[in-house]
Amino acid sequence: MKKNLFIAIEGIDGSGKSTQAKNIAKRLEAEGHKVYLTFEPTDMRIGKMIRNILGGKETADEKVIAALFAADRLDHILHETNGILKKLEEGYTVITDRYYFSSYAYHGVHCDLDWVIDSNKMAATILKPSVNIFVDVSPEVAMKRINANREHVEIYETLDNLKAVQSKYFEAFEKLKETENIISINGNNTPTDVTEALWQVIQSTLQS
Repeated sequence: MKKNLFIAIEGIDGSGKSTQAKNIAKRLEAEGHKVYLTFEPTDMRIGKMIRNILGGKETADEKVIAALFAADRLDHILHETNGILKKLEEGYTVITDRYYFSSYAYHGVHCDLDWVIDSNKMAATILKPSVNIFVDVSPEVAMKRINANREHVEIYETLDNLKAVQSKYFEAFEKLKETENIISINGNNTPTDVTEALWQVIQSTLQS
């Protein structure tokens, strides 16, 4: 039986992590793994509320947004049919495009970082990723990609905010390095090179 992992792919907007998650899913499937590819915010009830806020259709206080993400994450983990725990029990390797480090980074810019970490403590206690892979790309490169590829830019997608979010990612990684498996790869490289770097991390995790 093939070992199944829980992989969280992280990065600022425009890092290319969503494309890379799909690339890695295909490679794992080609090697015989059952793969469940998912994302946050989810497309479930709370996730849809969040997407309306991110798209500017609704407004909410930053603490409310952070709390909604924490609730959506618990639903993501515990949902009886599509939850991450359920999929892992069924033998799937689960790849999520964003997990709680995204909350630490994005909401830590606007709220106290320790408060954001505490608000996600239940999720972190229930289920930690086998590996958190951070696709590290410069905010300037990310912003160029966003402007080139998106019809609609979300509320957090500004250069100043991406710089602040990247800084919070690094702060959160440093704070939690003793309890989390965190690996950073260079996202400024070509998509093919980034996929290869991700693949090496996953192969190493499978063998550990």
